Amino acid sequence: MPVDSAAIAAARRGEWSVVLTPRRPVSREWFGKLAGARVLALASGGGQQGPILAAAGASVTVLDNSPAQLAQDRLVAERDGLTLALELGEMTNLSRFGDETFDVIFHPCANGYIPEVRPVWRECFRVLRHGGRLLAGFTQPVVFLFDPEKRGGSDELVVHYKLPYADPTSLSSAELQKRIADGDALEFGHTLTDQIGGQLEAGFVLHGFFEDTSDSPLDRYINTYAATLAIKPQPTGTT
Repeated sequence: MPVDSAAIAAARRGEWSVVLTPRRPVSREWFGKLAGARVLALASGGGQQGPILAAAGASVTVLDNSPAQLAQDRLVAERDGLTLALELGEMTNLSRFGDETFDVIFHPCANGYIPEVRPVWRECFRVLRHGGRLLAGFTQPVVFLFDPEKRGGSDELVVHYKLPYADPTSLSSAELQKRIADGDALEFGHTLTDQIGGQLEAGFVLHGFFEDTSDSPLDRYINTYAATLAIKPQPTGTT
């Protein structure tokens, strides 16, 4: 659901917060100097974070694979007089953007809907300037061990799958066809080696980390979401 005009007005006054994960607001310190920063809201359509960051003074580009989600950003921009660049595309392919185009990439929980996450980190590293920041949220992989029918609305947790998880290969043919017929998104449970190790492999330096909760019964035992702040370091020999 897109943010309302009151949230945009508050952001223009400097009163704003956004989330990478379901509940916990991201520390403003993670953004560095936001006013005038070139921000890529990566797979972040929906009229939520992108418009808030634009109202707070950033120059924001929203890239998403869903025309309907981008339409929500357009609705907020037109309603509240914001400037947003809207791009339809895949999070794994940022070839339309040149090297070192952005100061900040804001990537909320979205890469659980693609089979391979490491290409995302490599592309993020390329399009960020040196000293640029990648803020990313993701689902903890342990969530995908359990029968999806038991993940919500029940206290019963049944270990049913192994990691890494992928709907197309982990579900039975009948389960997969039902998921598709119901219009549900296909999900992929990436390991921490891919989520965090992949950022390090791409060249990032990890500067921040936190965990968050959702409405899953599993949250009684472990926080089911996490977020990272990673920075693209300056070239060797520079400060």
